[in-house]
Amino acid sequence: MDWRNRIVANPDVLVGKPVIKGTRLAVEFIIDLLAQGWTENDIMENYQGVTREDIASCLSYAGEVLKTEKVFAMNA
Repeated sequence: MDWRNRIVANPDVLVGKPVIKGTRLAVEFIIDLLAQGWTENDIMENYQGVTREDIASCLSYAGEVLKTEKVFAMNA
């Protein structure tokens, strides 16, 4: 599955943050819920219309962004 089919960014929605297509639910919000211990079922029950594929796409998007992130060591 390609996250690009489910994750979009539009400057008019949440200031351009990536969201699940057709919602105002930011990828970072879904990732935060998972980090707090929410299950996929918890998310889907509380946010009608969100699917397992949407959640997996959020994780895939985050993984891809982190792979391309540049980290520079600071000299002390």
